[in-house]
Amino acid sequence: MDCIFCKIVSGEIPAKLLKETDHSISFLDAFPLAKGHVLVIPKNHHQKIQDLNENENSDLFSLVHTMISKVDSISGSTLLAVHNGKDAGQEVSHVHVHLVPRSADDSAGAIHSMFDGTLKLSDSEIEEMYNKLKI
Repeated sequence: MDCIFCKIVSGEIPAKLLKETDHSISFLDAFPLAKGHVLVIPKNHHQKIQDLNENENSDLFSLVHTMISKVDSISGSTLLAVHNGKDAGQEVSHVHVHLVPRSADDSAGAIHSMFDGTLKLSDSEIEEMYNKLKI
């Protein structure tokens, strides 16, 4: 497998490791969007979050919880982002959580700025999505 994150986990590619747990690691992003941009990844290769087992998922988000406090100390606000699949913007097909320090003048904007506009759904479309997604 030619996965850059798997190579970081194995030590084949060096990284600025910040913290390691049983199932996850965190490190500085090699191509940061802001000073202090951190990635948190599971050690095992999985493309999507739903592919993680319960222990890996708990461990990953526990480490996210730990690291976000550190990242938040940089600017006071942190963007937490997961691109879950190629069509969602995932560039490396290994689960990874971005923790990006944010500031009012970074020009990144809110999540709604990523899309052309607000989606207008009919009542029946809303009901269809509600029924499809409720548990």
